[in-house]
Amino acid sequence: MAATAGGKHKMGFVGATSYMIGNIIGSGIFITPTSILMRTHSVGLSLIVWSLCAVIAILGSLCYIELGTSIRDPGCDFAYICYVKWYPIAFAFMWVSVLLTYPAVLAIQAEAFGEYLVEGLQPIICFDGPNVIYAKKLLGFALLWLLTWLNFFSLKTFASRFQIIATVAKLLSTGLVIVTGFYLLIFRGWTTNLENPMSGSIWKAGDLVLALYGGLWAYSGWDVLNYGSDEIEHPKRTMPLAMLAGIGIVAVVYVAINVAYFVVLDVDAMSDSHAVAATFSQKVLGNFSFAIPFLIGVLLCGSLNSSIFVGSRYMFAAARQGHLPSCFSCVNQETDSPRAAIFAQTLLAIAVSFIGDLDNLIGYVIFAIWFQRVFTMLGLLWIRYKKIPVHPDAIRMPTALIVFFMLLSASLVLIPVVQEPEVTAIGLVIVASGMIMYFIFVWPKNTPVFLQRINEATTNVTSIVFSALPDLKKFDSLDQNDISPAVNCSPNAKSDDFTEITKRISRFDTDSNGTEQPRQRF
Repeated sequence: MAATAGGKHKMGFVGATSYMIGNIIGSGIFITPTSILMRTHSVGLSLIVWSLCAVIAILGSLCYIELGTSIRDPGCDFAYICYVKWYPIAFAFMWVSVLLTYPAVLAIQAEAFGEYLVEGLQPIICFDGPNVIYAKKLLGFALLWLLTWLNFFSLKTFASRFQIIATVAKLLSTGLVIVTGFYLLIFRGWTTNLENPMSGSIWKAGDLVLALYGGLWAYSGWDVLNYGSDEIEHPKRTMPLAMLAGIGIVAVVYVAINVAYFVVLDVDAMSDSHAVAATFSQKVLGNFSFAIPFLIGVLLCGSLNSSIFVGSRYMFAAARQGHLPSCFSCVNQETDSPRAAIFAQTLLAIAVSFIGDLDNLIGYVIFAIWFQRVFTMLGLLWIRYKKIPVHPDAIRMPTALIVFFMLLSASLVLIPVVQEPEVTAIGLVIVASGMIMYFIFVWPKNTPVFLQRINEATTNVTSIVFSALPDLKKFDSLDQNDISPAVNCSPNAKSDDFTEITKRISRFDTDSNGTEQPRQRF
């Protein structure tokens, strides 16, 4: 299951597969079924979309197996784009992650929590009209601020125990839905909703891609092993087996849950539901209908807590390396909590939540993720074209597969331009702003004096407000040669410098989910 090599713990097949499944199955399966059905309008086409998402995830995993076995640096897409020295592009997508992707994930999970809590409280408290919208927002924000406050303190004991509870809630909620649905299907003969599965199907390219966005959100996380490929025992054998097994198991679970939904709910009932699992429980569980919303609420608390941790550590790591103002690297010395980054991510999440509804937010996240994957695939093709050296144990996939997945990723980015241009426009504006920030602040050898003064002033204020200091631990473990100007994100940086600095930083913050960034000069 695991081994220790060179003093470093390694994940085996079982551990890696469990990590895959646990990372993929989350809030998505309880959020997106309704949005997919609203785009497809039929049971059969909805299930086809869920199956297609599994196929896309498998195709992507095959390409990322080559990347993970070829480039053994932590950091996934960021590390791969840096490997081919496309530093402005890597910086731009780091910028997108900080400003859009992670805050949008927080906003989605907070709003979903509000949806399920309101649905669960309906028998007790009657929410109607505009009060429903306000109640969902306020409940989601309340949980977000509560978890933000808790993350200001040392959470090692709390977080680990809470995540265990959230995992149990995940297993119970998915298991309860599947068992109940299939019991009614097999032993009670509830087949009415499944008799004409393709009736009412709408085959519009734009709608189908937006439906895929919802499904791909639920499958997001299939590349998690690429964030720590150097932590895996025998990557050449373990990565392909674990990734394919993990996605296969998740696909079976997702299709089974959707079949269970359709056994109980018809197309109209499911399309009108904002919390499909809660509606499912009200139909079949009677007095115990509160169980599903409660379990999913606990699950979403765990997901939100994990997302706060990951998003804030990503922002903290970027600031610590000089890619963001140093005020966001401020850490409380007693709790070792990056309070400024946590607070900033929460504010950004609240701001992002007003950009649009759940479907819009999911669209922003999926757009950013798949736009980045286009460049990752281009980077892999560039490695082959230029014959850039990679790890000798790399698994090589057919070039046609890489080209196909790149074109598929590009289509997922481009087709929604006609259907929902605002999603594409906002995503492109943030990517472009990241490129501009790179050439203003990172490309020059020295940051302008007035910006240095602003940075110092904001850092001083942040230190006082959050009782924190800028984190300089990276310099404690580096000698003078390590902090030479060569180790940066400029065009003159060397790939070896990137690899070394990333490995060193990853040892300090291994839970940052691939956030290690090369150092800069803020």
